[in-house]
Amino acid sequence: MIGFVLFFAWLGFGGDYIWALEGSHPFPWLGLFLTTAAIIGVWYAYKTGPEKVLWSTGAAELTDPKTDAERQVANVVDEMAIAAGVPRPRIWIIPDDDPNAFATGHDMRDAHIAVTRGLLTVCNRDELQAVIGHELGHVKNLDIRLMTTLAALVGAVLLMRDGMGRMMRGGGIPIRGGRKSKNAGPLLAVLLALWVISWILAPLIIQLLALAVQRGREYLADAMSAQFTRNPLALASALAKIEAADAPTRAIKSGAAHLCICDPLGRRLTNSEGWLADRFATHPPMSMRISRLKGMGYAQLKKEGGSFTSSVSG
Repeated sequence: MIGFVLFFAWLGFGGDYIWALEGSHPFPWLGLFLTTAAIIGVWYAYKTGPEKVLWSTGAAELTDPKTDAERQVANVVDEMAIAAGVPRPRIWIIPDDDPNAFATGHDMRDAHIAVTRGLLTVCNRDELQAVIGHELGHVKNLDIRLMTTLAALVGAVLLMRDGMGRMMRGGGIPIRGGRKSKNAGPLLAVLLALWVISWILAPLIIQLLALAVQRGREYLADAMSAQFTRNPLALASALAKIEAADAPTRAIKSGAAHLCICDPLGRRLTNSEGWLADRFATHPPMSMRISRLKGMGYAQLKKEGGSFTSSVSG
């Protein structure tokens, strides 16, 4: 968040300095405006991020379960909250056939679990427990606070960039003329190029930050699901079913994609390994996640089998 504010301070005061070299901008109003806007944006994103994310997906809160599937997910959330040692989160249903789930909120006392109707269709009870356990792993680790805020900040960056683009196209930011210093020509050109490139890359930089943070936390949440359920193979099975689903997502957009248990917007990079996938995929390779979970399951079965054999032989 500090980096976000400093980045916009550079954009603002950098623009002021470029205007000063042009000789037509004596007061740093752009720097003061953008720095203040960034501080307000961080605060607003933190306070309203969860409700904005849920609103953007069209989720409806599950307060009075009416179907067997709704009653089952409510019971599973209750059970997993006890296993994770966290307060029961509020439950939301997303009207989407693509199976997926995510968690959002500020902390363990203000957490929300959202699942799609498609997830309730394809997963059995054990698999649903494992998926909810994964999301509660994010809740317990407070991943939800950071990732929800970053999701909101991505939208704020896009909005501010579009506004500045309109100002530049409309002539609101002069880039020539005025009482320019004789020695300012090369410096002005370099600074102007850096400033424009920074505006162009701003959304990408924030999104890459969100993706880099999220990929590392997915493995930990998978492991915590295995710890809560004592059944890592159930999560491996659920991830395989989610990955194999071919229903297109209609409710979850790019701003919230990194919050989901699986990438809802196309999994070409998520299914790959290498430098490109490591930088731009929203999640670790699904094959790696499933392989790790199967390894946990094998180790668990081997341990249980060993203790059973020793107890029988003794």
